[in-house]
Amino acid sequence: MAKIRGRKNSTKKEVIIEKASKLFQEKGFGAASMRDLAENVGVEAASLYNHIQSKSEILQAICFRVANEFISHLDAVEASQELTLKKIEMIIRFHIRMMMDQYEYVYISDHEWRHLPEPYLSNFLNQRRNYRKSLADLIGQGMERGEMKQIDPYVAVLTILSAISGIESWQRSRKHISAEILETNMVKYLIEGLKK
Repeated sequence: MAKIRGRKNSTKKEVIIEKASKLFQEKGFGAASMRDLAENVGVEAASLYNHIQSKSEILQAICFRVANEFISHLDAVEASQELTLKKIEMIIRFHIRMMMDQYEYVYISDHEWRHLPEPYLSNFLNQRRNYRKSLADLIGQGMERGEMKQIDPYVAVLTILSAISGIESWQRSRKHISAEILETNMVKYLIEGLKK
């Protein structure tokens, strides 16, 4: 029987989750079966259950991993002594890099979260709402300090996050421009839109 093989220092469960992320991104969570996943991993479907209980467990792991990375980064940025506009830039850059370096994970977190079972779905949505509110509050602080234009903070958050999610097109286009040029131009455009 084939064994689950992964990178050095990665567990078998991590290998399964990584393969599942690509599969869920390509086929969608609903259409991807455990049999499909087993084929991608290179084992019998029954062998997967030695490491995971269900597809839902994998989806939970992916969604909360991404959410926790964004929240941890936001907490670190908020605790820094940087000006508010610089903090927003740091957050934008982190989002862009996540879309470039962990594309499948972020894609699933953005598109497949609807398949999370309760209570995970409610928990995930609360984290998402709180994250966006924290971003809007940060932008509001920048406006109060005179660093940013007077615009609706929530609209600013939606605009920033929507623009960054457009990196999906870059991922599909075989990357006709470099990651560095994309990041530099996106940051410049988004920050200039906020700067007073």
